[in-house]
Amino acid sequence: MKTKGIKKDKVNIVTLGCSKNLVDSEVILTQLKGNGIDTVHESKKDDSNIIIVNTCGFIDNAKEESINTILRYADAKESGQIDKLYVTGCLSQRYKDELETEIPTVDAWFGTRDLSLLLKKFKADYKHELVGERILTNPQHYAYLKISEGCDRPCSFCAIPLMRGGHQSRSIEELVLEAKNLAKRGTKELLLIAQDLTYYGLDIYKKRNLSELLKNLSDVEGIEWIRLHYAFPAGFPMDVLDVMAERPNICNYLDMPLQHGSTNMLKLMRRGITREKTEELIATIRQKVPGIALRTTLISGHPGETEEDFADMVDFVEKTRFDRLGIFNYSHEEQTHSYSMADDVPDEVKQERADIVMGIQEQISLEKNQARVGQEMKVLIDRKESGQYIGRTEFDSPEVDNEVIFDAKAAYLRVGDFVQAKITGATEFDLHAEVIA
Repeated sequence: MKTKGIKKDKVNIVTLGCSKNLVDSEVILTQLKGNGIDTVHESKKDDSNIIIVNTCGFIDNAKEESINTILRYADAKESGQIDKLYVTGCLSQRYKDELETEIPTVDAWFGTRDLSLLLKKFKADYKHELVGERILTNPQHYAYLKISEGCDRPCSFCAIPLMRGGHQSRSIEELVLEAKNLAKRGTKELLLIAQDLTYYGLDIYKKRNLSELLKNLSDVEGIEWIRLHYAFPAGFPMDVLDVMAERPNICNYLDMPLQHGSTNMLKLMRRGITREKTEELIATIRQKVPGIALRTTLISGHPGETEEDFADMVDFVEKTRFDRLGIFNYSHEEQTHSYSMADDVPDEVKQERADIVMGIQEQISLEKNQARVGQEMKVLIDRKESGQYIGRTEFDSPEVDNEVIFDAKAAYLRVGDFVQAKITGATEFDLHAEVIA
């Protein structure tokens, strides 16, 4: 049992969910530290008496993980191991009223845009002079840069607008300032994230302005890679491709979640595009940016998905040959348009279909990786573990994509450095390489 009043408060922020949540936690961390409050992120020590859980509420598995984490710290509070427990993020935004009743041990619940209210619990002020400043929780050489918040898209299956609100772009000036500050601290790679990158600027500049943002960010000294995540296919701004092609520090990489390969399902999902239009877009992207790596995400088992629809998805994956691909089982989310439909694809069928798609993608990935053997590539070293250095090419994003593996006995490398490497071997999702002397 802790003796209250002797030790100074220490805050531990626990982050669940996506990279957008991670950025939010880093902002909280920066603001609390800027107010002189001892704050850590994901501490392995049990020396914090105040816990902030930043939750995810995207799909069932994420919600379960968030609730289990909250309950674990609620138990810790009841046993006297911690003094205060605060919950923020997507799950808290969406289910605040129910959660307040079900888990009364939590001291306060906050939504996704309640930072100032959270700070008040610590008698802290929101410091505007810290806008553009951020303490990173991942290795310093790469950083996520959230260019907008929320989403205005009407996708039938998605609860993000319920949790994150409508689309709000950040200004080019603010984003460039943040990029410069990150570069000064050693960041070499910016990973641009948003629920919808391609919508950027419509609210504040009255036009899709991602291309202008990219030009400004690519001029920031010290930034060697800029990577684009979460582009929406309908209404894709083609001028972005021209900037990607002409600016060498913008990676030939695009993460564009397409969700399905059947026109019938895309209509049910309210995606505003057909398979044919999607294929035309992909062909244009590959033509304008030769060698680009395309990453996508699909959904298995959305309401109404027939065997014919699934066959269309399989055909789409086989013909398009994405460089990177992930697939999620459909989650029946309250208050979404899809929730009004019957969740008529059994869980085991959803999983079976997902496994089939990933099996196809595994073979495609193996063939694409094997074609890299013998090539020389620029690699960013991310970490060292188990006698190996682990890095990435411009075609790979941290945690979700392929990695490049080096034998640590063969050469001394520094985390955060770029090296020229020759690819010597390939598996389904990794490359093996040696440093070129």
